[in-house]
Amino acid sequence: MKIRFLYFLITIVLTIGNTFSQVENVTLTHPVYTFLKEMKVKGIVPYINEDLPNLSRFEVREFLETINKKSDELGSTELKLLNRYKAEFYESLDAETTTYFFHPEKSFSTSFSEVFSDKVKYIYAYKDKNANLFMNLFGHVYYGQTFKPEINNSTLFDGGVRIHGTVFNHLGYNFSLLKGGLSGKREVAELIEPRVLYSFKWIEDAENIGNYDFTTGYIKYHTEPVRDMNLSVQIGREHKTIGYGYSSKLVLSGDNPPMDFIQLNFDYGIVNFSSFHGSTVGDFSMDKNERFTKYFAFNRLKLKFENLFDVGIGESVIYTGRGLEFAYLTPLGFYKFIEHSLQDRDNATLYFDFQSAFIKNLEFQATFLLDEDILSNLQELDKYTNKTAYQLGVFWYQPFSISDLSFVLEYTRIRPFVYTHFDSMNVYTAFGKNLGHRIGPNADELFSCLSYNFYDLIRLNLVYAHMMRGENVYDDEGN
Repeated sequence: MKIRFLYFLITIVLTIGNTFSQVENVTLTHPVYTFLKEMKVKGIVPYINEDLPNLSRFEVREFLETINKKSDELGSTELKLLNRYKAEFYESLDAETTTYFFHPEKSFSTSFSEVFSDKVKYIYAYKDKNANLFMNLFGHVYYGQTFKPEINNSTLFDGGVRIHGTVFNHLGYNFSLLKGGLSGKREVAELIEPRVLYSFKWIEDAENIGNYDFTTGYIKYHTEPVRDMNLSVQIGREHKTIGYGYSSKLVLSGDNPPMDFIQLNFDYGIVNFSSFHGSTVGDFSMDKNERFTKYFAFNRLKLKFENLFDVGIGESVIYTGRGLEFAYLTPLGFYKFIEHSLQDRDNATLYFDFQSAFIKNLEFQATFLLDEDILSNLQELDKYTNKTAYQLGVFWYQPFSISDLSFVLEYTRIRPFVYTHFDSMNVYTAFGKNLGHRIGPNADELFSCLSYNFYDLIRLNLVYAHMMRGENVYDDEGN
């Protein structure tokens, strides 16, 4: 009887609710996120979950449908962008908007002739009512040259494959791999594409030709138990960012190797909750016995007040030197107190953030991060043990009524010793690169960016940043 009852509950969870044709996520580098951001600031769409921004493709489609209903409020370039993304994310495989090689009804020469068209392109695509699959090849060629102190140059070239889709209308999947090589100076290559510093093959530098590789892959299950209640579970490897930030983010900037993780998301009414437990790499060492895994756990609660503001609280903890810590797997628990109960060995942080939505075309946001408990030192906020950071920013869309123009201004201040820890293995890094804001501790930055959409395919960004950094103290091992 108990077994039948459990089976009944599982069946209900798996079958109730609407169907979602594309559950897999949109990669964070996709320009549709910029378009959705501008539409959010303009007041066309509501909260877009940009502090944990990996949106499912069906979510992007829903936002595009909302924008389409208000198309009379869009300018000509915004309409072109909307139509371009509709063709991609509606994924109807309409011959008027989509093409792919190995099409059963087209010759190879016909498919090849459409390579330079405006259509959405795939190497292969398949879709029916129970499953779909989309496959693409991609690649890059980068060239750069330095003139001082020496004239040097470098060329990077890479290629890869990406496959994504959804089965049974609820289970999304994604797989990608990329392999690249170098011709020229390594130092110049690292300036051209800093991501190579997150690749083990690049850091190891044990082969005749400098090379790098990346791979991601995951499955994601999404269901809607009741109307407008969204619940999803994802397991795998994917690039992630956490928190607000126009230039970089205090909590998790994404300037790090992709993590392997399991993630739970819940969204209903004004509540949006996420719980994340992942692993990444420690500092690189030529001695394999000194290499180690670093774990990153994270919980975050967001309250959304439509057309007013969003406010959130989140916490994270980094731990090493042991296997998976079950205490940090719970989505309902205060990590700092849990960390104390585990003998105060780990690196815990707490943060608060805010983002406004009450002024059309103008957005304010703020983040305050605590790397240690400051409650016992409230009268001495300048004390070195008070490891805090804050970030204040404003996003102005269509300033002075200039269409397609946006302006961002942001100030970030990170006090000394933020992200550090008495145990060097628990420092807030992966492969020695900061997981948080790129400027690191004991620094501040004034960042501004002016962007203009000349056309749906051309966007100009003018960036100015002024950073100041203090003299950090290092030990003999560089910590």
